Amino acid sequence: MAGQIESRKYEHIDICLTKNVEFQNQSAGFDRVKLQHCALPELDFDTIDTSVFFLNKKLESPLMITAITGGYDGAEKWNQLLATACQATGIGLGIGSFRQALHNSCYRQSFQIARETAVDIPVIANIGAAQTTDPDLRKKIIEFTRQLQFDALAIHLNPLQEILQPEGSRSFVGLLNGIAELIQHVNFPVLVKETGAGISAEVAGRLAEIGVTGIDISGAGGTSWAAVEAYRGAKPHLDEFREWGMPTVSCLEQLLAKPLNIPIIASGGVRSGIDAAKACVLGAQLAGAALPFLRVLHDKGVSGLIDRINEWKEQFRVVCLLTGATNVSALRKISYQIEKKY
Repeated sequence: MAGQIESRKYEHIDICLTKNVEFQNQSAGFDRVKLQHCALPELDFDTIDTSVFFLNKKLESPLMITAITGGYDGAEKWNQLLATACQATGIGLGIGSFRQALHNSCYRQSFQIARETAVDIPVIANIGAAQTTDPDLRKKIIEFTRQLQFDALAIHLNPLQEILQPEGSRSFVGLLNGIAELIQHVNFPVLVKETGAGISAEVAGRLAEIGVTGIDISGAGGTSWAAVEAYRGAKPHLDEFREWGMPTVSCLEQLLAKPLNIPIIASGGVRSGIDAAKACVLGAQLAGAALPFLRVLHDKGVSGLIDRINEWKEQFRVVCLLTGATNVSALRKISYQIEKKY
């Protein structure tokens, strides 16, 4: 099994870098969000403050690179470079699933390097919900997260991806209870995230009831993991699911109607600092993305990635100027409209 997981993780990165894996027939919905323009902002652009606190650490902007990789040969390099860029620009970082490291300690360094490199920003570990249903694995997950001193643990939900994988799980019974059991035995924040199909208000409410610290909705409109698995050889009749999921803005709309009073991270189809700002207006504490940053890192190296992150940060600040917001708190209060889809 260990060799299969390592091979799959490598294939996922290779496919994301070389194939068209994004949604084609629906967007994340940020194009539908229209913010009220302020023609008379009475602001000095250089004094706009976009900093926020998340997981008790200060970020220069409410942005993060969401979980990408770990647990295979070559992943250590990726995570070190991603952490270097996040540390340099003051944004958060999520790492890929550390399932491999629970079974083989040789993969531990590919995750530890991120924590050692990004010392001043939140670094969020990541594990699948299925691993929380096994009491012995729960203990290992808790120990791993504590030993490497991650700022939080994200538990990912990915039923779409799993059911399409030739080697994926066929049972999703007991996941909520497994997450709840883990939460009861930890003193660090536990987040729950999707992987590109979205989290509804109903599911978010169930997660809030068991005590999760925050939710990354990871909606449709960005990377389609159904498309990724199709390239890996999913059954042809299942390829139709590459457009499955709830767009990110639709998820945010649902959560606006039923606020949970826990932090929400908006990822899935966030492709600019403008999208990130719109996500914050709609109630997200942070906005995140993975694929666009991974591709820039691959093509232009860490300096290119730092430049791209800084471009997003500047775009975010320009949105603040053009809406008359002096800081992120003020941005969250501006007027907006969400156009209906026809």
